[in-house]
Amino acid sequence: MRVIICGAGRVGQGIAARLAKENADVTVIDQDKDLVRGLTERLDVRGIVGNGSYPEVLAEAGARETDMVIAVTYSDEVNIVACQICHSLFDVPTKIARIRASSYLDPKYSDLFSRSHIPIDVIISPEQEVAESVIQRLSTPAAFEVKSFADGRIWAIGLKLEPECPILYTPLRQVAELFPDLNITIVAVHRDGKIFRPHADDQLNENDEIYFVADRMKVDRALQILGEEKRQARRVVIVGGGNIGLHVAKHLEELGSMKIRLIEADPDRAAEAAAMLERTIVLNGSGLDRDILREAGVANAETVVTVTNSDQVNVLSSVVAKREGARRALALINQPEYGALSESLGVDRFVDPQAITVSTILQHVRRGRIKGVYTLLDGQAELIDAIALETSPLVGEPLSKTELPAGVMVGAILRNDEVLLPSADMIIEAGDRVVLMSLRQHVKDVEQMFRVSLEYF
Repeated sequence: MRVIICGAGRVGQGIAARLAKENADVTVIDQDKDLVRGLTERLDVRGIVGNGSYPEVLAEAGARETDMVIAVTYSDEVNIVACQICHSLFDVPTKIARIRASSYLDPKYSDLFSRSHIPIDVIISPEQEVAESVIQRLSTPAAFEVKSFADGRIWAIGLKLEPECPILYTPLRQVAELFPDLNITIVAVHRDGKIFRPHADDQLNENDEIYFVADRMKVDRALQILGEEKRQARRVVIVGGGNIGLHVAKHLEELGSMKIRLIEADPDRAAEAAAMLERTIVLNGSGLDRDILREAGVANAETVVTVTNSDQVNVLSSVVAKREGARRALALINQPEYGALSESLGVDRFVDPQAITVSTILQHVRRGRIKGVYTLLDGQAELIDAIALETSPLVGEPLSKTELPAGVMVGAILRNDEVLLPSADMIIEAGDRVVLMSLRQHVKDVEQMFRVSLEYF
């Protein structure tokens, strides 16, 4: 696959690194020569210094022969123009653009990004993606990772096992017998910096981070059995009134049963947020100000969510809020090095916008009938949601006889609106939605399993 990436920022670098590891032919365009040089020195990619919206620069990057352009510069306008030129002049088949400004995303202008107007095939909105991730984390506070698949019917949960967890030091084959109500499939285990696919004779240890897949309606019960039942927050304090904070507040208002306070440092933005929200009390001030936090009622809050534009403010505000009495803290963190630091300081959970955006883009890069992708641990593994076709080697044989790669594990299947967990004698049928985990080295094998072959037509 030949791919042009416009923008060598964190998201562009993340996509380039993932595709380079998969031996794709990648060219990165950016106006910052230092970013381009650093990227080409670290990765097996080609770099071009220039503006990604200029025809001559795109031509030099090989736009006439490329399969896909991914425009993720910091400028919405550059991303839009790059996709338009790739369509009009170079007939690039797939065009993906990151669009941040809410004005472009207003539903009343939904026809703007259509083939007859501005021909962008996929629009990525980081703020909306991150806000939705925050909301999912709030709904399942015990988990450090939550991702929905199959139209929300199947959830993948990341959970750290505490010393009191009842399934520790027990072979996984016995867990189902001891806990028949634990309707989950453990698809991956992260231990000592490595992730692996568990087998029936493996045991789980204290402090293991596991990823399990389950019917959305059975997740709460599973967490209860695992000793990690935590009630959804009823009092929430949001620090940061930008697009993410506003989106989260609006969604929480729709739930109808929460007391929400929002703190915003900029007085004009605070006034705008107050006008756009109905039941949220908006306070103008700094999330680092103890008096403001106290006025927001942080001492009685189950969760404080810090989503300002500053990682430092998000981490420190979370720490101060917890010291003032907040039970849990969820922070937005852009710089990877702040992730481990935030946990050591007592921040319960953090959200990485780059990982979310990269995962969203990858689901459109993956070949075959792939409907959703979520990367784990900087790409060490992927959770994949795919549709099984009649020509797939998975269809028609019991799973016990299917030659799945060693690093691939089926987590759940959605069939006729029913969520099924895999068993040795289960037979996958054409049309099933299959959610599975694949270690990095087997992703290409998974793509082949769900490929559309000529026999399908």
